Amino acid sequence: MPYPSGHRAEVKGKIIQSARRLFNRHGFDGVSINAIMAGAQLTHGSFYSYFGSKGELYTETLACFLTDPHWKHAWEGVHIDMTAAALGPQIVRAYLSSQHFEDIENSCPMVALPSDVARSDQSARHAFETAFKAMVSILEQGASNTHHSQRVVAQAVAALCVGGMVIARAIADRVLADEVRGACMAVALKMGGWDKTTASKPDTTTSHRARGGQAVRRVRRAGRSARR
Repeated sequence: MPYPSGHRAEVKGKIIQSARRLFNRHGFDGVSINAIMAGAQLTHGSFYSYFGSKGELYTETLACFLTDPHWKHAWEGVHIDMTAAALGPQIVRAYLSSQHFEDIENSCPMVALPSDVARSDQSARHAFETAFKAMVSILEQGASNTHHSQRVVAQAVAALCVGGMVIARAIADRVLADEVRGACMAVALKMGGWDKTTASKPDTTTSHRARGGQAVRRVRRAGRSARR
């Protein structure tokens, strides 16, 4: 009896979700194909029907809400309206939120996997670059710093968000880690010219699931630009 339509995509998605959780928690080298397939409640033997290697799967896990409009994971209580005009401050507040800090398994892979990516092959590094360029592209659209170009500001803000969360995660002292996140958030909002805008508190920003045609088009354009 043939599988129903969409079965293959559903199974592949389960494998990717399992791998993302495990890679974020344990790193690339610390996770076996057996563990990934067990996490997806699938047999080891079916892995190679979907991926040629663990490295190929790793590249797919580097997708995130910035590059994949169908990304399912959300940090609880965090929402980004990808159709809104003022996306920059939403991205900054969500990225440096306590919810993102706490949710290691569903982290943006740019935070959880940068050292692994640096040791990986070109395909993984390209996937990481695509995610970063997409983030810069979104931030660039709303930046309003009079001293630097929008692109320069967007690159600096994106690096501050990713790097700030990496450092906060590496610090054992939670109070200091929260101070680092708060400092990065304050400076990033000021750099982007968003510190004067009315917004909700940093840790109560809303869903980062991309919604609406405009959001999908914006993210796809960013992805295409990164591949050029």
